[in-house]
Amino acid sequence: MFLTLTLLRKGVPGKQWIGKYRRPRPVTWQMKRNTLKHLEREAENEYWISRPYMTAEQELGHAAERRAQSWQKIKESKFCNFPAHKSVTDHLAHLNISKNWSS
Repeated sequence: MFLTLTLLRKGVPGKQWIGKYRRPRPVTWQMKRNTLKHLEREAENEYWISRPYMTAEQELGHAAERRAQSWQKIKESKFCNFPAHKSVTDHLAHLNISKNWSS
């Protein structure tokens, strides 16, 4: 039955690039070249990642001063937008129309 179907059928049924019985794509030399370039790039990245720039002792706390300075800048920028202090008398000044206790 399968032999007859393969011999008599003209092509791949349905959509030819997706599905269980899809048409196989031919592997071209460009595909091989691109895969090889990708693998070489991956190997080079792996090489550079495996060799650290700093030792563990150097890396420990190496950016603490820079982080503290940037945090100080952020704090100062937040405080410069902060409104000035007001006392309770300033808030309640609108109630002080007259000093009379009796009306």
